[in-house]
Amino acid sequence: MSDTLSDQELVAAFENAGQGHVFRFLERLLPAEREVLFSAAREIDLGELSGLCQSLLPKEGAAHSGPALDISGLEPAPFIPLPENGGDAALWDKARRVGEEALRAGRVAAFVVAGGQGTRLGYEGPKGCYPATPVRGASLFQVFAEKLRAASARYGRSIPWLIMTSSLNDAATRKFFEDNAFFGLPREDVIFFQQGRMPAVDSQGRILLDAPGSIAMSPNGHGGSLRAVVTSGAARQLRGRGVDMISYWQVDNPLVQIIDPAFVGFHAMNASEMSSKMIPKAYALEKVGHFCVLNGRQTVIEYSDLPASLQEERNEAGELRFCAGSVAIHIFDLAFVERLGGTGAGRLPFHLAHKKIAYVDEGGAHVKPERPNGFKFEMFVFDALPFAERPVIIEGRRGDEFSPIKNAEGVDSPASCRRDQLRQWVRWARAACVALPVGEDGATPFNWEVSPLFADSAQAFVHKWNSLAERPQISEGRVLV
Repeated sequence: MSDTLSDQELVAAFENAGQGHVFRFLERLLPAEREVLFSAAREIDLGELSGLCQSLLPKEGAAHSGPALDISGLEPAPFIPLPENGGDAALWDKARRVGEEALRAGRVAAFVVAGGQGTRLGYEGPKGCYPATPVRGASLFQVFAEKLRAASARYGRSIPWLIMTSSLNDAATRKFFEDNAFFGLPREDVIFFQQGRMPAVDSQGRILLDAPGSIAMSPNGHGGSLRAVVTSGAARQLRGRGVDMISYWQVDNPLVQIIDPAFVGFHAMNASEMSSKMIPKAYALEKVGHFCVLNGRQTVIEYSDLPASLQEERNEAGELRFCAGSVAIHIFDLAFVERLGGTGAGRLPFHLAHKKIAYVDEGGAHVKPERPNGFKFEMFVFDALPFAERPVIIEGRRGDEFSPIKNAEGVDSPASCRRDQLRQWVRWARAACVALPVGEDGATPFNWEVSPLFADSAQAFVHKWNSLAERPQISEGRVLV
């Protein structure tokens, strides 16, 4: 809704849209509660919401199962393999040179989606503040900041960093950066903005309240990141700085190569609107999306939508046919983001999620349902892929690209990520002919650490190590900075 509407005009607009019940408790609210209610109401595009309810909500009497996905004719998406896996080494070298030129020209920005909390990890606060490294306990945000500082120094250009927060963690995230002096980054290079929200509705499309003065709002999905880049004004800021490419990743993955010159180069060489990295699946039924071709367009099919028979299917060489896993590492053309991030016909589609949503009834009593009673609307960032012209998918190395911190224990946990960091640094050290004791898991039996400010790749490690006048012993607690 327009911020220019008065409170009275806003109430009238909601009444005209059949959503006037949102303000039914207005007279009993305190001034601060009224402010919260009106602020949330102004976030809602009533026209868009009406269209979504008409097109997505199940018809009366129909069970909600979601639209069936027709995957007839589905094929694996083509990708550019790494040189060690049959890729053209000369082509990768060329891409790296092109990417380095683009970075030196200041054409690239970084973008992390960081709206989540560390709840699943037993951590109170924004997930990006979670301590991720073995010795220093450097936060995810610090790891990314140091990678950006290393890249900026290497290419002689400042790299702007977009950080998408949420209404839950925006203030805490900003304070964390303030308290840590922005980890040495220029403040003007760090651009915060919040993810958009959508109201939850019941089966008739009526907006739900979760308190008399509070609309049941939820984040609009990671696909909402593209819209937020536009509506926040961040896209305009990047335009003013000469940026036309955005390197995108999610906050829980400290191994990600934030600035990968080869990836940038492949994107630029193909004039791609959206480029992606695939990681070969670790096993057939790994719970990742699959890069595929459907109806002539590249797309990502979620593991839950792909029959197990296809996930397990193998080619004549005995390799998984649908092997390309999606791990949310992309590069977007800025003009493409501006096109999809609007609210016009070219926008990303919304998906419907049937959920248990706490609400207040007509009398203002709080109700906690035992079964799904309402619907949330969300967008997925990989839905942008079918809209993209000249998309490119390149292969990434799992051990050097992907080890997320999602679960408190087991797979994709702090412990597994710590082990993967140690394994990576062992490989870097061996490339510099440094002998280290290594266990069966490929990691050292002790904790040590390499800051990205010392090295952010095997090549950088070898160069830095060989340049040291005195080389330290790598042992328990050693940090190379």
